[in-house]
Amino acid sequence: MYPDLSYFLHDIFGTARDSWPSIVKTYGFFLALTFLVGALILYRELKWFESQGKMDGKIQEVTRGAAPKITDILSQAIFGFLLGFKGVHIALNFAAFQMDPSGILLSTQGNWLFGILGAVLLGGYQYWTLKQQQLDKPIVERVKVMPHQRVGDLILVAAISGVLGAKVFSILEDPAPFFADPMGTFFSGSGLTIYGGLITATLVIIWYAKRQNLPLLYLMNAAAPVVMIGYGVGRLGCHFSGDGDWGIENPHPMPSYLSFLPEWLWAYDYPHNINMDGVPIEGCTVKYCTHLDPKVYPTPIYETFMATTLGLILMLMNRKFFIPGFVFGVYLLFTGVERFFIEKIRVNIRYDWLPGEPTQAEVISLMYILAGIVFMAWTYLCYKKGSTE
Repeated sequence: MYPDLSYFLHDIFGTARDSWPSIVKTYGFFLALTFLVGALILYRELKWFESQGKMDGKIQEVTRGAAPKITDILSQAIFGFLLGFKGVHIALNFAAFQMDPSGILLSTQGNWLFGILGAVLLGGYQYWTLKQQQLDKPIVERVKVMPHQRVGDLILVAAISGVLGAKVFSILEDPAPFFADPMGTFFSGSGLTIYGGLITATLVIIWYAKRQNLPLLYLMNAAAPVVMIGYGVGRLGCHFSGDGDWGIENPHPMPSYLSFLPEWLWAYDYPHNINMDGVPIEGCTVKYCTHLDPKVYPTPIYETFMATTLGLILMLMNRKFFIPGFVFGVYLLFTGVERFFIEKIRVNIRYDWLPGEPTQAEVISLMYILAGIVFMAWTYLCYKKGSTE
């Protein structure tokens, strides 16, 4: 496993583990990759709907040559302050940052002198740049902003709300660590529940779409393969970092009919996992020195395969079914079924106060399945009646 970049470089080039590349955490890298892949797919899907006349742009007024606004200067000054405040502190305390990047970044520690200097420099530069562009008489232009041009805003809104939602749902799932250390738990880089992120991001995107007059049902269709494939990419981060989202113990030998596959796809011990779960690795002297014994089902890999396959199916459906919102209903059904059945072999916290002691994911999966069926039926009936466009 690769808790961070230094472990990957060690396997490739033989360089030292826990060295300076360790500041690049594997899970964070795949999280960023998730949003990058999502942006590319969303851009493609929105362009497709635009080419078919199903989505159009919104006319907005844009002013060129206006006097500098305090908000523009202040935003750059804040960025400059953070850059100087944290950047210099990290440079002077790199060993501590290397061991706990998120802890250092989210702490109140920093260099105030360079923070103020950074604020003055970037804020001043922004003011000078805007003054150079200022006209005696500002020009107001009316431009059409197409949906695909809003991909950056959509991904940013989804990313921020999704991470916050994932953190809140993780706390609700296991509140004990939060009550023991509220600030440390909330601002830690670990502990994210995927369904919390999906639900929160969906609600915020609906709000954003309404505000920008985007056709919500077609936007939901475009987002369906984005979320499905993005989920698969994110699960790769879980697998390669060894963050604990693995399956239950699998001490059974691989069946003969699967002998053409590598054995680690059947049972894996997650060496050097970031949770440091399991037993010590003999002779290991680096930070992450444990592996699981017995081995477990590598469920993140299974979910990556299923999510990617289902996401590609959703992309094909967007080319064949022009029923507004219908493909998003299929997504709800797909993701509910996929997660419900993977829970049968996945380690998770169970609700022992509910009949059958289901996991949080199983409960939400059933809700997703029901919502998907209802949503598909509703959008289909509305389309047949001609009440949606």
